[in-house]
Amino acid sequence: MVLVLGAFLGFFSVAFGAYAEHGLRPVITEEQFRYLMTAIRYNQVNAGVTTAIGLTLLSGVGPAKPPALQWSGRLFILGTMLFSFSIYLSVVLDVRELTYLTPVGGVTLMAAWVALALAGVSMMKNRPA
Repeated sequence: MVLVLGAFLGFFSVAFGAYAEHGLRPVITEEQFRYLMTAIRYNQVNAGVTTAIGLTLLSGVGPAKPPALQWSGRLFILGTMLFSFSIYLSVVLDVRELTYLTPVGGVTLMAAWVALALAGVSMMKNRPA
């Protein structure tokens, strides 16, 4: 499921990026456009990482996959939804209050990176000699 959702996030970042550039840019402020570009950039980076985690979880190669790796994937998905999608929706729906979720998403993404680091340490320790 992590791989599928990572691929969805990647697709959405490209599609929404095109929509923002060609459909929204003429009708929103420069500041709103800058917010959208930040959200899209985070969305794209996190989609790539989430997809890589999903591929790793599905591969049968290497040491056992630690629970922290699965948690990292889940946190990247949740963090991206909270961070990027709160910005997307706040601009498209013109509801500024939705950006109150953005910092929660940022903290969730930081937790995802920590979980990924812990998974890496665990996998290195369990690697056959």
